[in-house]
Amino acid sequence: MTRYSLQNIDVFAHLLISILLIATPSVSKAQRTDNPERVAVISIDTKGFPAIDPTQMGNLVRTELDRLGKFEVIDRYDIEYLLKNAGLTVENCYGKQCLVDVGKKIKADKMMTGTVEMYGEQIVINLKLIDVGSATVEKTQVLEFLNLKGQLTSMISMTVRKMFDQTVDAEALTKLTKKFDYESTINNPESDRLNLSGPRMGFTFFSGQTGSILKGAKKDGGFNAYPLMFQFGYQFEVQYLNQGSFQALFEFIPIVTGLDQGKFLPSISVLNGMRSNVSGWEFAFGPVFYMNKQAKGYIDNNNVWHFGDPPANTNFSTELRFDSRGEPAFDAGFIFAVGKSFKSGKLNIPVNAFFIPRRDGHRFGISMGFNAKK
Repeated sequence: MTRYSLQNIDVFAHLLISILLIATPSVSKAQRTDNPERVAVISIDTKGFPAIDPTQMGNLVRTELDRLGKFEVIDRYDIEYLLKNAGLTVENCYGKQCLVDVGKKIKADKMMTGTVEMYGEQIVINLKLIDVGSATVEKTQVLEFLNLKGQLTSMISMTVRKMFDQTVDAEALTKLTKKFDYESTINNPESDRLNLSGPRMGFTFFSGQTGSILKGAKKDGGFNAYPLMFQFGYQFEVQYLNQGSFQALFEFIPIVTGLDQGKFLPSISVLNGMRSNVSGWEFAFGPVFYMNKQAKGYIDNNNVWHFGDPPANTNFSTELRFDSRGEPAFDAGFIFAVGKSFKSGKLNIPVNAFFIPRRDGHRFGISMGFNAKK
């Protein structure tokens, strides 16, 4: 009975030891998860930034790395203290071997290094994460940005976040990396008022009574014309607000219509509108002033308009009407427009549809133009 008990105890002891050996790696792994790795950033090499030295650039990277909350980022003052106690000089220490030696001395698990360089119209950020224990480059992230020095902090933040697979604002990244993206205060930081003026051309269609008059014979006050006419002019544009995803626009557009049919119908539109910095879609509205021939006439009891003064001893109402027998006069309306700007390199190609509601016949049409980014 005693021997049997001792054998059971021996088997139990072996079983317990086996369980502990299996559980030990899991415990160690849990401890490593609860204790984040220590990362040190000494400095980031800079080229083309006379106002920012490597130490300051390192501070920017250290701050963004700390914001991730994934590591224990060693404070710069602690780094200075540890380096001083170890008797190390780290000037121009950007290479892997140098950083591995420094990392061992200050008891860091990882070392962050890299370069921020300016190449003509681009800023290139190259960051590397070095594992001290294995003396290998664990991660590398390279991003190329537009030469927008005022957005350097955002560039560093995006590069660090991309390096560790964190979410990055796609719209902001596009503004900082795409040369011919729609303008905003991000990629045009020195200007909040941009002039995108350019020629405009297209067609307009006259409906209702106005269209009928255009098609009518001249003896009846018509114009012997087709109600679909070509028009061309020029758009003068000022952006008085350029923030976030939208631009607010003021547009002044003189247009001449009908020269393709020997007619001269000038107009001027004064519009206020909004444009999306993301997609290029825009809408605008405002008054339109134009000049055409108008004649005085009267409407009889059958609601028919007649040219000239009404007969004596009648109370027929008189009014002005679009008529080739009349005299040039100014008229006004209200225009609504919607469109989209397409881009091809530095070339902008705006395409717009417009609508002018009127009691005597609506007008609507389409126009397009072009301009180059200044």
